[in-house]
Amino acid sequence: MPPTYIHELTGWPNFSVSRERLADQVAAVRHRQGRLIGRMESLGFTLRAEAMLQTLTEDVIKTSEIEGEMLDRPQVRSSIARRLGMDVGALRPADRNVDGVVDMTLDATQKFDAPLTNERLFDWHAALFPTGRSGMTRIRAGAWRDDTSGPMQVVSGPIGQERVHYQAPPARRLNREMGAFLKWFNGTAAFDPVLKAGIAHLWFVTIHPFDDGNGRIARAIADMALARSENSPQRFYSMSGQIRVERKAYYDVLEATQKGSLDITLWLEWFLGCLDRAIDGAEDVLAAVLKKARFWETHAGEPFNQRQRKMLNRLLDGFEGKLTSSKWAALEKSSQDTASRDIDDLVKRGILIKDAAGGRSTSYSLVEGP
Repeated sequence: MPPTYIHELTGWPNFSVSRERLADQVAAVRHRQGRLIGRMESLGFTLRAEAMLQTLTEDVIKTSEIEGEMLDRPQVRSSIARRLGMDVGALRPADRNVDGVVDMTLDATQKFDAPLTNERLFDWHAALFPTGRSGMTRIRAGAWRDDTSGPMQVVSGPIGQERVHYQAPPARRLNREMGAFLKWFNGTAAFDPVLKAGIAHLWFVTIHPFDDGNGRIARAIADMALARSENSPQRFYSMSGQIRVERKAYYDVLEATQKGSLDITLWLEWFLGCLDRAIDGAEDVLAAVLKKARFWETHAGEPFNQRQRKMLNRLLDGFEGKLTSSKWAALEKSSQDTASRDIDDLVKRGILIKDAAGGRSTSYSLVEGP
């Protein structure tokens, strides 16, 4: 039978790339990286730190969301702020699974210049699965898979009608496969550092060395390589956030590449395009950070109680869903009457506005500034 997957081909893992086809894309992305870093550097420390906190929060949330796991945004934000030593007011305790994704993301991006090793990857994996389980299934946390329950496959569809999208190399090859990958990743490559990020993502997720969490770790490795490409731990765009938006295209091009030839130019074209669109998203982060700064400058010196200040920051950081008095009471652990008084005060001061009727509960939004 002819080879089914890329890792079965003669010559694996010697990828080929059409540098001519990618040259313009690489040049454009590198130019945009430089401009973005320069623009963020001009903001000053406080606004730059806020932009980085927002970006990392988005990255952690979206890399888990791609895999179907929903994390609590305030927990993620608090976990990141605590680890970076940032003062963002009262910090919310985070679940172990939230702290695990945050620990991996920060280790990859803040220590981007440290070598990537088996032990470091095992630590990331153990952090992602602190109970040694993925859902109800016990897994080998902090160790390569052993395939005792069968080959590692990526499948979809109901039981009995599964579709196999991909089958990884057998476990007996993992030490050799990961040894070659890590030697390449830690060495000096002939590729542009941005291309190296795309190749690393594909190569790692194709080896698929763990029972679970391979996608999240592959994206952390790509973020690490991108930080190396910029020689900076500061993150102002989220590749995971953009991949989440383009999740179907991501899986489609990944499957096509893993079932294709060793020429991975098409994958890298998609990766560079996704990176370019992720940098576009940094404009939204910057706008949100500046909006928040303008709000507190405008209202400097005004009296707010602690509940009001916390809820206004939640709204400015991107509150999900509609703000109602019952949500206010639940989040601030106050009575319904206290929540209503807090809201009414902000409405009278022109800070909140009652939304148009659209359901049984009255909801409120921030009044947009000039």
